[in-house]
Amino acid sequence: MVRVGVDVGGTFTDLILVDELANKINVHKVPSTTHDQSVGVIKGIKELCAISDVAVEDIDYILHGTTVATNITIEGNGAKVGMLTTRNYRDILHIARHKKKENFSIQQSLPWQDNPLVKRRHRLPITEKLQAPDGRIRTSLDEEEVRDAVKRLKAEDVDVIIVGFLFSFLNDVHEKRTKEIVNEIWPEIKCFTSSEVAPRIREYERFSTTAMNAFVAPKVNQYIDNLVLSLEEANVKGKLQIMQSSGGMASSQKATMTPMNLLKSGPAGGVLAASWWGELNGKDNVISVDIGGTSADISIIPEKTPRVVNPRDAEINSYPVVTPMLEVDTIGAGGGSIAYVDAGGAFRVGPKSAGSTPGPACYGQGGEDPCVTDANVVLGRLDPEQFLGGEIPLQPEKSTESIKNNIADVLNMTVEEAAFGILKIINNNMALSIRENSVRKGIDPRDFALLAAGGAGPLHSIDLAETIGSKTVMVPNYPGINASAGLLISDLKYHFNASYIEELEAISEDLVLKLGQQLQELEDQAENQLIRDGISQGDIEYERIAECRYMGQGFELRVPIPEGRLTKQSIEAIISGFHQMHKQEYGHHFPENTVELISLDIVATGKTPSFKLPQLEEIGRTNPTEAFMYERQTYFEVDGDIRGIPTPRYQRKKLLANDRITGPASIIQRDSTSIVPPNWEVVVSPHGTLLATQNEEKTRTSQTVNKHFAEVVTSDE
Repeated sequence: MVRVGVDVGGTFTDLILVDELANKINVHKVPSTTHDQSVGVIKGIKELCAISDVAVEDIDYILHGTTVATNITIEGNGAKVGMLTTRNYRDILHIARHKKKENFSIQQSLPWQDNPLVKRRHRLPITEKLQAPDGRIRTSLDEEEVRDAVKRLKAEDVDVIIVGFLFSFLNDVHEKRTKEIVNEIWPEIKCFTSSEVAPRIREYERFSTTAMNAFVAPKVNQYIDNLVLSLEEANVKGKLQIMQSSGGMASSQKATMTPMNLLKSGPAGGVLAASWWGELNGKDNVISVDIGGTSADISIIPEKTPRVVNPRDAEINSYPVVTPMLEVDTIGAGGGSIAYVDAGGAFRVGPKSAGSTPGPACYGQGGEDPCVTDANVVLGRLDPEQFLGGEIPLQPEKSTESIKNNIADVLNMTVEEAAFGILKIINNNMALSIRENSVRKGIDPRDFALLAAGGAGPLHSIDLAETIGSKTVMVPNYPGINASAGLLISDLKYHFNASYIEELEAISEDLVLKLGQQLQELEDQAENQLIRDGISQGDIEYERIAECRYMGQGFELRVPIPEGRLTKQSIEAIISGFHQMHKQEYGHHFPENTVELISLDIVATGKTPSFKLPQLEEIGRTNPTEAFMYERQTYFEVDGDIRGIPTPRYQRKKLLANDRITGPASIIQRDSTSIVPPNWEVVVSPHGTLLATQNEEKTRTSQTVNKHFAEVVTSDE
């Protein structure tokens, strides 16, 4: 079986090919084509197949992570959306929840008002009304109003129509009928109902999710359709699967049905890979830092389990999106992040990026702004002739000139001091994000290993580890394409949800029967979808979740439902589990209070082949001459001073299991460079992971020297 993982980033498109029959793994990078990501994807696949001596028609699976949906939300260039909604409730998307980050500011921007997903003139009221708590019809649907509204939206030339009625999560009869009318009058238009996209309680979140789905749908679907066509033209016959925000794959057909599930498609693969590398190397607690050309994706993975955002808290650019997604914090910190001195004279780095075009000054493509990559070149941490295996030779003189003109001369520094300043600022930006996502949530980063991923990750990881107090750094075999490797680890995964509001006080046989039937219906939907995707019944696994709250509470918590047939004991276990979860989350619980069920979730997983690494031959050498390339001056901060130190370069592909590299050193591979400062050392794991820890002997020597120096200075005074 031949599988290809393709992850599109802001600067580069990363690819990995695994040929299981030939026991062969190859990686590749090509510049991303921002005007049409599929161009870079097809180019990369063809080149990687040529490198791997594999015919493109022999590929069985294309596993793809994409930033198309994310870019649409960032750039705000999505579809013109029309909405049909319950009369007197057209402004729900404007009113929202009255939540503001700055409670007392009258000048802050509220994205859902300043840049609404659906403009007010395109939100048309329809006479209809359902009644809580059972969804019975209170006012019948006025079908003539629906027809007139659709004609009006057609005249406005909207790109897509959504239907969002009150209480449709209880009864979707009006939304279904409205969609039928839309399809009768305007069959060419895409129409989504809120009960299809997000059948959950809370009208604002449901409407916002449906609106976001429609906002990104035309461009995402056009991209996927274009990619499918381009793969066919390139004679690639393998199945195309797309990474979802939840960390599960979806078939290309399923992905086009709910494209908002792809909003964090890109970072999700990197999180899965980090968890997998940690488990492979016996590290249960991992902080993943994936530094690319444009941004850094940071995720905390405790106890081998990537954290999932509670759907009620999920959002994209401040718009609520009720969809499962892995917890990833993305900040503007990458190799292309631009350094500058602002109007107030402050030294800053990012979030603006030079991207791949024109890129950092050292690319020689017309870029004049100094970037993080330029700083690494100036400090000798990135060898110009080794970048991407020599395919893109860098121009160090342009890096020096750019940093000197824009930073060093302005702040009266040497070029090396300015370059070190760039690295310190970018590292501190990432450290602040890590602390916010760990310490703030009761997690001590000193108990976690740091996984260095992305093309720039291994360049910064050890300095970053020292900043946050992490004692171990892991550099995976293919750091520059880590997210692509994560695609090979993921399984097909779908979430099916149904709102079911019920007090869990008197557990009757009727309640047990109804809940059991509802769960079975959800499982049947999931099974049918996975079987359509080619998964055999024996490879399907289910996770069942009940969302519960205390009566009168505003928000619910997710509680696992016991396996097997639903019984009275199962429901009692759900109640008990909720009390425990409440205490864990809030520090207290109320065992005497009535628990209310809000919704049922099914997470269905279709198991697919995993990624396997061969074990390396073990010799156990120290600074092996067989892997030595050459020596070059590299700048490090030693005892507060910036010093140029002759630093050996080692070729990573020639390192074997249990080899030891002592710092200072630079370990070079095609997709990245790992910097090992003085006082640190690296040991190669049996599978090839670089495990970096502080060299205790050198650290003690340095501390002794510093102590002696301090005593001499004191005695002289």
